[in-house]
Order: sequence, then C-alpha cells, then structure tokens
Amino acid sequence: MFSGIIEDLGQVVALQKEQGNLHITIKSSFTNELKIDQSIAHNGACMTVVEIKDTTYTITAIEESLKKTNLGLLKVGDTVNLERCMKLGDRLDGHIVQGHVDQTAVCKKVEETNGSWMFTFEYDASQNNITVEKGSVCVNGVSLTVVNSKDNSFSVCIIPYTFEHTNFKNIKVGSIANLEFDILGKYISKLIEKGK
Repeated sequence: MFSGIIEDLGQVVALQKEQGNLHITIKSSFTNELKIDQSIAHNGACMTVVEIKDTTYTITAIEESLKKTNLGLLKVGDTVNLERCMKLGDRLDGHIVQGHVDQTAVCKKVEETNGSWMFTFEYDASQNNITVEKGSVCVNGVSLTVVNSKDNSFSVCIIPYTFEHTNFKNIKVGSIANLEFDILGKYISKLIEKGK
C-alpha cells in the first residue's frame, strides 16, 4: 500500500532483457535502507527488490507489467519516481494507492500557469476507468487531484515543489505516463456495471 507521495527520484543505470522480462537497475538515495523482497513503487508500479549492490538495486518487470506500464520505455539515465510502501500508523498524506497501474496515458498538453503547470492526459476509455472532478488519480506514482475530468482525459495541476522533486519536469507532450485510478471509484464503477 502506498500514498502517492514520492520519496526519491531514482536513476536508471542498467537495463537487461531476459526472455519476456526486463531487469531494471536503479540508483537511489535510500538503497542502503532496502532489503531483498521489499516492495517499492516505480512510477506508481509496485515492484519487488531482487538484488542490492552498493548504491543500486534491481527489480524485474515481467511481460504483463511491461504491457500495462511505461517501465518498458525506460532508458539508461531516465529518472523514476520512487515510493517505499507505507508503514502501519503513517499519515496518509496522498490517497490510497495500491501500486497497481491500470493503464497508460499520453500527455496531450503542458501549460505553464503563472508559477505552476497544468498537464492534460488522454487515455483509452474502453477499459471503463473513470475520473471525477476533484477526485484522486495517481500519475507516475504521484497522488494528484483531477481537474477538467472528461470521458477519456483529465488534467492535473502541479506545484513547483512537485515539479522539481518528481519526474513531472521531464514529461512533455507525447510522453507516456502510468495511471492508477482511485480504488473506490473502480469498485463503484464495477458495481454499477454488474447491476445493469
């Protein structure tokens, strides 16, 4: 379980393909605090630490994860939003995030708005995921509030602190971002669909 509050920007230092899997090695400021088998959200996708060496650690993304996330698009040198799982009793500063990416979205617009930024994302609505105005959404692991909610798109406003301390500063028009929709909304949507 995560909160969508990014702890660190990791840097991809190595990528190794093995059959349908991709081993991703990341340098992070908190590597020395990690242990094997620990769960960490990478751009919002929960992955297991499989190896630790000096200041780097490695995760393995399987084919299913590579299909549903932007992890397969990573290149050496790219930055990744990192969050370790919550401790029981921690404050929930963001919202309830599972670390299960539902689908990706394409950034359609980046607009500077007098000291902050508005990013607009478009996604495939056929998967029945929804946003609601002023509801929560997780973009690349960042807990955010939805504005301009549409059937297949939404916008989020990014303050300077979030822009500087996440990989939002690298998102441009055409960039692919991971989305995790609000878990409560997903259950309600499913219940309504079953009741038809």
